[in-house]
Formats: sequence, C-alpha cells, structure tokens
Amino acid sequence: MKRIERIYQYIKQHDYDNIKQQLEQNEGITATEVSDALDILRNNVSMELNELHRQGKIIKIAGRPVRYFDRQAIEEKIERLLPDDEREFENCQSLLKILHHNIVQRSPFDDLIGSDASLRTQVEQAKAAVLYPPNGLHTLIVGQTGVGKTLFANLMYRYSQHAERLSSQSPFIIFNCADYYNNPQLLMSHIFGHTKGAFTGAENEKEGLVEKADGGILFLDEIHRLPPEGQEMIFYLMDTGTFNKLGETDRRRKSNVLIIGATTEDPESSLLRTFVRRIPIVISLPSLEERTAKERVDLLKNLLSNEAHRISKPLRIEDEAAKALIGNTTFGNIGQLKSNIQLVCAQGFLNSFDKEEEILINFKTLPMNIKDGFFHFSGRRKELQEISKYLDPYTVIMPERGKQLINSDEYEPDFNLYKIIEDKASILMDQGVEDEDIKKFITMDIDVHLNSFYNKFKNTIHDRENILKIVNEDILNFTEDIQIKIEQQLGKKLNERFLLAFSLHLTSFLKRARSNKPLKYTNIENVVNDKPESYAIAREMKKEIEAEFQIRVPNMEVLYLTLLISSLLKDQEENRVAVLVATHGNSSATSMVNVAKKLLGEGLVDSIDMPLDLSPKVVLDKITQRARELDMGRGVLLLVDMGSLTSFGSVISERTGIPVRTIDMVSTATVIEAVRKSNILDMDLDSIYDSLKDFRGYGGYDSEATATLSDKPHAIVTICATGEGTAEKLQAFIEHILETITTDNIKVIPIGVHEANQKIEQLQEENDILMIVGIHDPKVQIPFLPIERLFAKDGEDQIIQIVKQRDIFIKKSETSWIAREVIEDSLSEFLTYLNPKKILPSLLKFASILETQLQYTMENTLKINLLIHVGCAIERMVLKDSLTYHDASDTITGTTIFQAIQEASHACFHPMKLALTSDEQYYIYDILTKTHQTTE
Repeated sequence: MKRIERIYQYIKQHDYDNIKQQLEQNEGITATEVSDALDILRNNVSMELNELHRQGKIIKIAGRPVRYFDRQAIEEKIERLLPDDEREFENCQSLLKILHHNIVQRSPFDDLIGSDASLRTQVEQAKAAVLYPPNGLHTLIVGQTGVGKTLFANLMYRYSQHAERLSSQSPFIIFNCADYYNNPQLLMSHIFGHTKGAFTGAENEKEGLVEKADGGILFLDEIHRLPPEGQEMIFYLMDTGTFNKLGETDRRRKSNVLIIGATTEDPESSLLRTFVRRIPIVISLPSLEERTAKERVDLLKNLLSNEAHRISKPLRIEDEAAKALIGNTTFGNIGQLKSNIQLVCAQGFLNSFDKEEEILINFKTLPMNIKDGFFHFSGRRKELQEISKYLDPYTVIMPERGKQLINSDEYEPDFNLYKIIEDKASILMDQGVEDEDIKKFITMDIDVHLNSFYNKFKNTIHDRENILKIVNEDILNFTEDIQIKIEQQLGKKLNERFLLAFSLHLTSFLKRARSNKPLKYTNIENVVNDKPESYAIAREMKKEIEAEFQIRVPNMEVLYLTLLISSLLKDQEENRVAVLVATHGNSSATSMVNVAKKLLGEGLVDSIDMPLDLSPKVVLDKITQRARELDMGRGVLLLVDMGSLTSFGSVISERTGIPVRTIDMVSTATVIEAVRKSNILDMDLDSIYDSLKDFRGYGGYDSEATATLSDKPHAIVTICATGEGTAEKLQAFIEHILETITTDNIKVIPIGVHEANQKIEQLQEENDILMIVGIHDPKVQIPFLPIERLFAKDGEDQIIQIVKQRDIFIKKSETSWIAREVIEDSLSEFLTYLNPKKILPSLLKFASILETQLQYTMENTLKINLLIHVGCAIERMVLKDSLTYHDASDTITGTTIFQAIQEASHACFHPMKLALTSDEQYYIYDILTKTHQTTE
C-alpha cells in the first residue's frame, strides 16, 4: 500500500462516534499523531495530508497544530455533502456549529442539483405548494420521461416533513396510473377502493389509495391515463375532501390528502379542462438538454459516483466519453443517462473484474449507440465548449456515495449487476472458459438485465392494449413471464413478435383443449429434429403451461411449440434498409427526399446534393461517410442519377463492409417506392433492389405481367404456427378490417409456418397475393407485415396502403373497425343497464354530426375517449344521475362547438326519448376544446 493510502486509511479509521465532544475539546488528528502511529517522517506526513486535502478527501481545521478529519465521515454526520468551500475551517467551533445546526437549517431541496439555478423557480413553487395554509395546494408536475418527476414529488414530501407540515409518520403513496390503464374499473378500484359485490370478482371490501394516503400525500404518476370519470372523482375529492368507493352512491367518506400528479403530456390536451382548473400549482421540470452545462456535468459525476461506490473501485472517465454520455439522452433524459452509465460501468467492470486498478471509461470502448451522443453536439460548438469547461481530460471518480436524495429510485435495477458479473465470471472461469468468451457471454447478459428494467419506461401501453382485445390478460401476463425466462435462458432479447404470436397460439390451444374435443395434430416430428434448443425450451414451457392452467399438454403440442419458437428465435432484423439519394446539382436529391417524407413520413432516408465542380473523390468520401451513419445493419440502397456515382456502390461496400445496391436514373417516384418498401413493407435490400431495378415510374412496369396479375383473385396470406386455430383467428380479424375498407372480394388464406414457402408458391399460381401477415417472413417477393405491426395503432392503415397498390376500391374512411371494437369493449366495462351494441350506432352518428358541423376530422384517440364518455353520460340520463358542472358561463353556450353539441345530441338521442343535460354538455365541450383549436 502506498504511503498516502496508509495515511488516508489511518484517518478513516479514527473514532467519529463522539466527534462533537472532540471538537468541543479542540481535538483532532494531527501530523505528529500520524507520524508516530505509522512511523513516517513528519514532513512526509504533512506533504501527504496536504495532497489528501487538495483531493477533497479530508477537511482541515486551521490553527496550531492543524487538525484533520475524514470528509466522508463528517458528511455522514451532517447528512449532506460538503461543498468545496467548506473543506477548511478557521477553528473547531466553526465545524461544531455546522454539526449543531445543519440538519435543521438545510432543506431536502438544497442537495438537488440545479436547485439554485435552472430549478430555482420550480423549488420555490414546490415549497409554496407544501406550506400554503391550511393543508397545502394540489400540484401537477409536468415534464418529459426521465426528468425526475418522482424524485421531485418525493422531495416535496420530505420538505413538508422538514417544515413540520406533515409528521414523520405521514404516508407518501406512489401510484402509476398506467399500470391499469387497459382496465378503467380496476384502476378506479385501486385508487378509491370498492365495496363487496361492486363488480364481478369483488368478493371483499377493499381499501383504496385515497384512504391509505389520508393525512399525507398521494402521488399519481402518468395522471393523464385516468379516464374522464376518474378525473371527475379526483377533482371532487380536491373540492370537498370527500369520496366514495366503487359500489357506493353517496360520497360520505373523507380523506385529508394532498394530491400531486405527474404527466409527460400537455395538460391542456390530455386532461379535462375542469380538472386542470382545480390544480392551482403546475410545475414544469426542464429536460436534461435545457439544464445548464454545469448541472449536466454535475449530474453525470453524481451518477458515476454512485456506480463507483457500488463497484468499490475508482472510475476514470475520458472527457470525450463524458460528452457522449451527456449527449445520448434523447429518449429518457436523466433516467436514460443513468441507464447508459450503468451499462458502460458494467462493461468496464467486466473488462477489469480480475484486476485491482481503476475502471477506465474512454470513448473508444463505448457502445456505438452511446458514441452517437457525441455527434449530438455537431453544429453546437458553443454548448460543447460550455460543457468542456467543467471537464478535465480525465476525471477520476472515487468510490464515495454521491447525493442520495431518495431511498428507492424508479431507474434503479432491482439486482446488483456487478454481483451478477462476478458470480457468472467465477463459474465460467472454474469451467476453464477463455477470458474472451467469458466477456462475450456476460456482455450479452448485461444487455438483457439492463434492457429488461429500462424498457419498462418506454410507452408500450397502446400495443399491450391492442393485444388485450383478442387475448385474456392472464394469458398475456403468463406470456410476458415466459418471455423473460426464455430471454434469461438464451441471454438475448426477444422482439414483440414473441408476445403476440405465443399469446395467440396459447389462446387457441387452451380453447381447443377445454372444448373436450380430440386434438388433431399433423405429425411433424421429423421437422423439429434439427432444433434441439427450441425443443428444450418447448418442453420447459409445457411444464409451465400445465402448472399455470391446470391442463395436460400433449407431447405433440410440444413439437408445435418447437416450430413456433424456432421461427421466432431466428435473427429478425428490426431495423430497416437505409435509402440514400445522391444526385448532381444543388438541390435535386433533397427535393426528391422531401417529397417522399411528406407522403410517407420520416423514414431511414437521406440525401446528398453534389455540385458539379466537386471532385469524384470528395463525392465518394461524402457518400461513404453518410452510408456509415445511415446503416442500421440491413444495408443501404443507393439511388443516383448518372456518371461516376453509378460505380460507387461496390467501392463503399469494400471500404465499410456494408451491403450496398445501386439503382441509377433516379426519379421522385423511385425514391417514394424505395422508402415505402423499406419503411412500410419492411422488405430486405435485395428484394427492394429486384423490385425497383426495372421501375420507371408508376405505370412503368411490364404491362403483360400486370394484366396477368389482375386476372387472378386477390388474397392475403396469414402465417402462424400451425395454420389452424390462431391463424384462423387472425384470418377473421383481417376479414373484419377488409369488410370495413373495401367492397372488393379479397380472400384471407391461413397457412402454417412449417409449410410456408412451399404453400405460398402453390398459392401464387392461382391467386394475386397482396401481402403476407404473420409471425414468420418467408423472404419472398411479396410485401410482409409482421403480426406486431398489424396490432399497432396504424395496423389498419398498413393494410390499406398495400391494398391500394392493386387499384382496389377503398371505401371513404370512417371510424376504423379497431376503434369501434375499443369503444364497444370499454362501454361493456362501464355500462350496467344499456346495451353497448345498440347505442354504438347513435354514438358514431353523434361524432359524425360534430365533425360535419365543426368541419373537423377527429383523431381516433379523441373519438374513442369522447364516445366512451358520452355513452356513460347517456346511462346517467337513464338513471337520472347527471354530473354537476361548477364553472358554467354564457360564453360557453354561445360558441359554435357548444351549439354543435346541442344539435348532435338532439338528433341522436331525442329519438331514444333521452336528452343530455346542460351540465353533461359542458363536460363534452371541455373534452372537445382541449383538442379542437378552432378560433371563434
């Protein structure tokens, strides 16, 4: 051990339990004491003590003799970090004063990075909200994902205790409204509680969060996920302090609770206006990019300090790597920064787990996606210079705990990543596995673990909601658990296709098994002999299914599961082929790409305009560099006009290793087709090239081939595991969509994955196959739509776009079939007396009249929310239990929107001998005006 380390170790081992008494008696560690204890010359001790003080590890008390204390030990006593200007004190009394008064005087907000700069206003708002008599003000925190909304709410709670507005026993309840977004009844039950028998499955009375939070704070994250009825119940609680459980009619229960909500959305467009009006304090937290340069660097160092503490090793980070980490926060702000830091620290730890020295993080070793963060600062020289001011070429972070503001953190993984690495590395080393192979294995493991906890913050609620339309929630939950187990077993992530395909297949199997009919299976034993990995997983899944659903799974079903898993485990590229347009002239390429983007949206497409006076070498270098930037692993399609550009493809491939195919004589139509086939149809590079090499504009294909196609009946092929059960359900689903979009006859043909290629070849002889939908891409010259894209929010549009290519008549767009299903399913949950099927036509007519009167086409999201609300309002009219609107005014009744609501209401509900009250119409007005921006 080095001399300076011995001295520092001696100081750390000093007795700090009675520090207060030592200071009162002017005691402390001196150079002489250390010299005698360690047998080191006093001059050398003084030199090393000064160096430790300069490094910030110890604090110094001036005087004769000079006394020293361990900085970390003092910080633990005062429960905060000492700033640099508090590393030296005039005398023992100065430090004693801090020990006496610091905890009382400092607020929990004082340790929040930026509390005196970019967050100063927000902190003052929070303090005002907590201190306002008699019980504080309800607050809404607004900000992007990962800016620290939960942490900020937690600090408000701690500050209210610090200011003695709440006791140390007062509750702080956190709830994320997105957790039960797909089941509004369960969501409302969770927040307000329910009585016995309030709904099917309510076997016992349940206490809600509002009751549990009585006398404290209830933090509702993603509060915009509350349905309108839930928002109404919350603002009634805010107004009166009273509430009712589900199943109760009178609001007799009381709760003295401060509501803090948080949302990533614009409150004006995502929450009822009446709800927003009742929240007097709205705190907007800035994104990481909006924070000062110093704050961003401080946040980086703080997060690195936490990791160094966890690893128990110093971290040395290069300034370029620090800038890349700060720049790579486009999705999740501080949360993403934290996740990225954990990833690079874990990789650094892996590279040095058997060594004693510090962990080095440099730009060269960063993952490619994090390196891209450095280029985020391209063209932002001033911002980069400002950040550079606060970074040394190399910054050393010692393993000392940074500012821990809350005990639990939503971005904290529920496992010790470093322990996982050490344990697995030890096992592999004992087995004699080579170091390089160990690193490859565990690197994959790191990705699986970090992705699994970080992905929960990505907003995938819409996809889950769509899956729940056709499978039960218990099946989906089971599938999610199975997916995690398989990922852990294989050490790699499965894409969304697994969730959809397996849950559909399981639904089909359970239905067949429970029907008590003999299960029919085709003997496919010989097909799965070469799939031992998939077969092993299928056997494990057989046990899981039998245990979970109390049903026997035949051995032949295991073979079908093997086929399904094998197909899903194939390397399915989620990224798309990049399209790069390069032409001579000052703006030709840019113009063509802009047209394609306007028509098809932002795809993986870019342009390079080449002035005629540029040398071919410069042009080649530019295109090569752009190809490197664009490539996502599936190659680049290079669209050029003429000359030397036509020969660049092979050279770029040689230089970069990226597959490149080149098509000359580019036109706007060619660019549009290339982007469509890459972005919408997800075709591979060779398929796009083959389909475009003879393309000469729309109508420019071989007329004979087109004529031949038109003679055949149109068809869509669906591919699932067996071609039965699930594939048939998928067939019915697509047929429903086709009925709503066209009057032309289009067959939907289900087939099994094991026979896909052979069967498609046969089907093509008799049918014009428009597209293939399913779990497996057979890689043929037919557009393929993955099953997860079908159930995404734009799935119906994808089918329409492909069907249009054959000049098939498309009906005028009306409320989509998927939207109708969502409205009907939701009303089935909410309505007790009315039949959703019977009132749905009147509701759709209501929306249609509004759109005509307002000359405005509603987005499906707005239409769904509006019509669910109106459906519930109609039932309230039947029960004579109308809502009361508290802020009515004559200015509302005179608006075009309100008059349109009155007209639509009369036309649709008068024949039913029902009429919406003015109060109910005011609420509908609120829902419309938060989205509809008509100036009146």
